[in-house]
Amino acid sequence: MNKVILMGRLTRDPEVRYSQGERQMAIARYTLAVDRRGRRDAGQDAQADFIRCVAFDRAAEFTEKYFRQGMRVLVEGRIQTGSYQDKDGKTVYTTDVIVENQEFADSKGASAGNDGFANQSYGNQGGQRYSGGQSYQPQSRPAPSSALADGFMNIPDGVDDEGLPFN
Repeated sequence: MNKVILMGRLTRDPEVRYSQGERQMAIARYTLAVDRRGRRDAGQDAQADFIRCVAFDRAAEFTEKYFRQGMRVLVEGRIQTGSYQDKDGKTVYTTDVIVENQEFADSKGASAGNDGFANQSYGNQGGQRYSGGQSYQPQSRPAPSSALADGFMNIPDGVDDEGLPFN
């Protein structure tokens, strides 16, 4: 199985190009700075890995429209390796993550300046998610009229728990 899940910040704005041919396709490339887990010694900066990501077609168009430098995003995809000859004839090896799904990982307030679109977390807790060929449609949830001050609703007595809509 070849599956990768990363959460990190974009090191710069994505670079988007369009393929030539009968059907033009967007190709977006960006690099994520992903913090390494582990303990930090006093006075030592956190360490990060810089991972190149490539998105195609509608995912690339989404990237071009909404992703900006410094945003924290969550990417799901697969690792792809390759190689090429540079101008000096040396073989250069590459490792990229081919994006299958991507989404925002910051709350709206934590990612100011990104056109107001944000996701609270990866766990499908009310945020938006973009997956490959699906269209992106931001959603907002109105506060229920019967919500208490802490945001929870009162459920009347006699309501069967199995009839409640939980996703």
